[in-house]
Amino acid sequence: MTDGLPNPQRALAYLAIAIAMTMSVLDTSIVNVALPTISNDLAVSPANAIWVVNAYQLAITVSLLPLAVLGDGLGYKRVYCYGLVLFTLASFACANAHTLLVLAVARVFQGFGAGGIMSVSIALVRFVFPKARLGVGVGLSSLVVAVSSAAGPSIASAILSVAHWQWLFLVNVPLGVLALSIGARTLPVTPESGARLSGLSVLLNALTFGLLISGLAAFKQPGATQRGAAMVALALVAGVLFVRRESRLAKPMLPIDLLRMPVFSLSMATSICSFAAQTMAYIVLPFYFEQTLKLSETQTGFLMTPWPLVTALIAPVAGRLSDRWAPGRISSVGLVVFGCGLAMLCQLGDTATRFDIVWRLAVCGLGFGIFQSPNNRVIIGSAPRHRSGGASGLQAMGRLLGQSSGAVAVSIVFGLVHGRHLTLIAGIGAALALIAACVSSVRRMTEYSDAPQESQATPTRPVSER
Repeated sequence: MTDGLPNPQRALAYLAIAIAMTMSVLDTSIVNVALPTISNDLAVSPANAIWVVNAYQLAITVSLLPLAVLGDGLGYKRVYCYGLVLFTLASFACANAHTLLVLAVARVFQGFGAGGIMSVSIALVRFVFPKARLGVGVGLSSLVVAVSSAAGPSIASAILSVAHWQWLFLVNVPLGVLALSIGARTLPVTPESGARLSGLSVLLNALTFGLLISGLAAFKQPGATQRGAAMVALALVAGVLFVRRESRLAKPMLPIDLLRMPVFSLSMATSICSFAAQTMAYIVLPFYFEQTLKLSETQTGFLMTPWPLVTALIAPVAGRLSDRWAPGRISSVGLVVFGCGLAMLCQLGDTATRFDIVWRLAVCGLGFGIFQSPNNRVIIGSAPRHRSGGASGLQAMGRLLGQSSGAVAVSIVFGLVHGRHLTLIAGIGAALALIAACVSSVRRMTEYSDAPQESQATPTRPVSER
C-alpha cells in the first residue's frame, strides 16, 4: 500500500474524518446544557434525564475495543462509514423522540455509531498521511478533539438561543451526510487482518468498562458511594477474567500485545494521567470563578477560553515538530509546562485579577497542547500498521478513563474537604502531570528500540473499494 494519500484527496479524506470526530466528541457534552429543558419537555426528573448523557457515554465505552477489532479485521473505512451512518440515523431518531425511553435508546445507538468513528479515526489518519507527516495528522486530530471538547457548551447555548433542543441532534444529519459523501469517495481502503469478534470477549469487555465507568460516575452522586464501590469491585473481577482470557488468544480484543510494549503502555499511562489532571481543573475552575470570585456564567465561560484556545493553536505545531524530533522528549517538556501551570493555579486567591487567571490558564493550555499531539503520535506510531485499530481504540479509551477518574477525584475532594478546593485539586493535578512527565522520560529511552518494525507486520489482504 502507498505511503499516505496525494493531495487533494488527502485533504478531503481528513476533512471527512474531522467532521465525524467533531460530531462524536461534541455530543458527549453538547446535551448537558439542554438537560433542564429536556427534563421539563419529557416530564421526567433531572435524575432520570441524566440518562440522556449516560446512555451515550456508556455505549461509546463498551463499543470502542470491539469496533477497533472490526476495523482491524474488516478495514477502517468500512467501520467508519457504518459508524457514521448509524450515528446520523440515531441523531435523527433523537430529534424525533417524545419519551425519555425512546431518547435514551436512540442515544445508545448514537453512542455505538460514535464508537465506530472514534475507534478507527486515528488509525485512518495513519493511512491518510505519509509516515513522515504522521505528526501533522495527529496534531490536527488533537486540535479537533480539543476544540470540540471545549466548545460543546458554547455551541449548545448558541443553538438553544434560536431553536429547540431537538436541533442539537438535527444539526448532525446534514453534517453526517456531508462527511459520508466525502469519506466514501476519498478515504483509503486499508488492509484487513482477518480478526474476528468473540462473543465472550465482547461480554467481558462490556462488563469491565461499563461497570467501571458507571461505578466511577456513581461516586459523583449523593448517597451512591456504596453502589459505586460495588460496581467498581465487580468491574475489577470482570477485568481479571477479561485479561486472563485475552492473554490466551492469538488475536485478542484487548490489545495485550501492544500493552506489553513499554513504549505503548507508558504512553497510555501518561495519557490517562494528563486527561485526569485536565478534567480536574476543568471541573473545579467554574466553581472557583462563580462561588469565590462571584462571576457570572458568561464571565466564567470567557475566562475558561484561554486554555482550549492555546491548546488548539499549539497542538498542530507540536505534531509537526514530533515528525522531526523525538516525540517523547517533546511530550515530557509539555507535561512539565502543564504541571507548572497547574501548580501556579494553586496560588490564585480571593482577589485574583483577570490577568492572573488568563496567563495561568494559557500556560496550562500550552503545556497540554505540546504534550498531546506527540504522545498520540507515539501511541499510534509504535503499533504495527495492521494493529492501528487496536491502538486507536485504546487511545480513545485512555482519554475516557482519564476524564472519568479526574471527575471522581474532584467529587471525593468536594465531599471530604471544605474550602480551598482549587488549591488542593490543582495541586493534585500538578502532581499527576509531573508524575506523567517522569513516566514520559522513561518512555523516551525505549520508544525506538521497542517500536515494532512495519515490515514485520503479518501479511494482509486488501479490502476492495466500495
